[in-house]
Amino acid sequence: MLYARGMGGGAAIAKRQFNCIIAAMIRRLIECRLKSAWKQFPVVVLTGARQVGKTTLARNFLPQAAYVTLDFPAEAERARLNPAELFRSRPAPLILDEVQYAPSLLRELKARVDQHRVPGQYLVTGSQSFELMAGVSESLAGRAAILTLPALSLRELGDVSGIAAVDAVLWRGSYPQLWQQPELDRELWLGSYVATYLERDVRNLLAVGSLRDFDRFLRACALRVGQLLSYAELARDVGVAPNTAKSWISVLETSQQIFLLEPYHRARTKRLVKSPKLYFCDSGLLTYLMGFAEASELPRHALWGAVWENFVVSEIRKSFLDRAMRPPLWFWRTASGDELDVLIELAPERFVVIECKTAAQVSASELRGLRSLQAEYGADTVAKAFVACRTETGYPLAEKGHIEAVPLMGEGGLLTRRHLTGG
Repeated sequence: MLYARGMGGGAAIAKRQFNCIIAAMIRRLIECRLKSAWKQFPVVVLTGARQVGKTTLARNFLPQAAYVTLDFPAEAERARLNPAELFRSRPAPLILDEVQYAPSLLRELKARVDQHRVPGQYLVTGSQSFELMAGVSESLAGRAAILTLPALSLRELGDVSGIAAVDAVLWRGSYPQLWQQPELDRELWLGSYVATYLERDVRNLLAVGSLRDFDRFLRACALRVGQLLSYAELARDVGVAPNTAKSWISVLETSQQIFLLEPYHRARTKRLVKSPKLYFCDSGLLTYLMGFAEASELPRHALWGAVWENFVVSEIRKSFLDRAMRPPLWFWRTASGDELDVLIELAPERFVVIECKTAAQVSASELRGLRSLQAEYGADTVAKAFVACRTETGYPLAEKGHIEAVPLMGEGGLLTRRHLTGG
C-alpha cells in the first residue's frame, strides 16, 4: 500500500512551515500482516478511523478484486434489501467497503463462507462502529481476521529523524491525505473532518440531539488529554449527564478518535489509581481541537507536555497495531502520586518502562516512579527504561545502559527499538 511522503529532512519541512514535498512513496507496515491473514481466513476485516487509508490499502492489496462501497446511501439500501444479489453479481475475491452502513450483509457473508470455506475471499472495511463489530462478533467468529489500521506512523513517513521533522508530523497530524497533498490547508482539512464526523458518524451512531454539545465535548476531551478520565467532570463542564458523557466517550473510542490507556493495577500491597487516561489517536486533530493556531505556540504553552506525551504514546500504540497486535500498554500511578507514563508488558510483571519529557536534557530522576514499581514487583520487573525526550541523539542515564534518554526516531530512537518493531 503506497502513499506519497515528504522528503528533505526536518530542516526542509520546518522551513516550509511543516508542509511536505511529494517525492517518494511509502508502504503501510500492516500490509505484511494483511497478506498473512488473507492466506489464512476467508474474511479479513480492516477497521480504523475515517480517512486513515483503509480503502486505498484494500484496493492496492487486491487490485483485480471486485469492489463495492456502501458509503453511498442508495448502494447501502440495495445491499440491505437484497444481499444475496450483491454476492451473486460480484464473486469473490470481493472488497466490501464501509460495511457498517449495511451490517445485515455480514449474515449473508457468513452463509457464503460456510458453503465454501477457503481463505482469501472477502476483504471487509469499516470505520469501527458498534454495528460493525457486533455483526462481526455475531456472524464471523472464527471466520474472520480483524486488523486495525492506524493513521500514518513516524516509521511509515520515513526520514523523520530530526526534532524539526518530528514536530512537523506532530503538528500536521498523520492522516494520509494531508501528506499526499501538501497544498491542503491543515486547519480547513481538520475542521472539515470534525464537521463530517459530527454530522455523519456521531448522528448515525447515537442520534445526538445537539451536535453543538458534542462539539464542546470533543474540545473538552482534548483539553484533558493525558489526564485521568473523569466522566463527572466532563459532564459538568459540557452540561450533560454523566451517563451521556460515558456513552460519548465510548463512541469516540469505538470510532478510533481516542483511546484509553488503562492503569496497571495487579496490586499486592499498594492502592493504585484505577481510572484510565485519555489520549487522541491523531496529534494534529488534538492540537486543532485545543485551539492552537500556530505550531510555534505549542512549546510556550502549559499543555505542551500533555501534547508531547500524547504523541509519544500514540506512536507506541501504532507500532503494535502495525503488527496486528493488541497493544500491551498500561500506565502506572499510585494513590500517593508515583507515576510512569507507559508500561509495555513483555510478560506477566515484566515491563519496558517509558517516560515522556519535552526537555532535551533529562536525568534518571525523571523516572521517580521506577523505584515504586520495582518495590511492588521486584527489581527484575523492569527489562529496560527509556525517557522519550526531545534530544537529537540518545545518551545513558544509568550504568550498564538500563535507563536511556532517547529521541523518538533516528539512530537508537525509541520507535526503532526491538520492543516496538518486533525485530
